[in-house]
Amino acid sequence: MEPMHNQSAGLRAELGSRLVIVAAGLAGAVGVVAAAGASHTGESRNLSAIATICLAHGPALLALGLFGRGRVLGLASALLAFGTILFAVDLAVREWLGHGVFVGAAPLGGAGMICGWLMVIAAGVMRGTFSK
Repeated sequence: MEPMHNQSAGLRAELGSRLVIVAAGLAGAVGVVAAAGASHTGESRNLSAIATICLAHGPALLALGLFGRGRVLGLASALLAFGTILFAVDLAVREWLGHGVFVGAAPLGGAGMICGWLMVIAAGVMRGTFSK
C-alpha cells in the first residue's frame, strides 16, 4: 500500500495536469475566436495580441499538461497558465469595456508568462526535475 502523502501528492499532480490541459484548451479556443474577431472587425490591436499570446501558449500548455513532470515544470505550467489567462482577460476587458481588469494586470500576466518560460529553462538545466 502506498503511503497517504504519496497518494495525495499524486492526486494533486493529476489535478494540476488536468487544469493545465483545460487552460490549454481555453487558450486555444480564445486564440481562434480573437483571431477571427481581429480579422472581421478591422484588425483590433487587442484582439490580435490575445490571438498571438493564446495561440502561442495554448500548445505549450497542452504539452506541459500532458508530459510535464516534476515540481519545476509544474510551477512553469502554473505561471504560464496564470499569465496567459490574466493577459488575455485584461486585453479583452480593455477591448470591450474600455478599461483593464486592474492597474498593471497585463504586465503582471506578461511577467507570469516570462517567469513560466524561465522555469522551463530551469527544468531543462536542473538535474532530476523530470522524475520528482
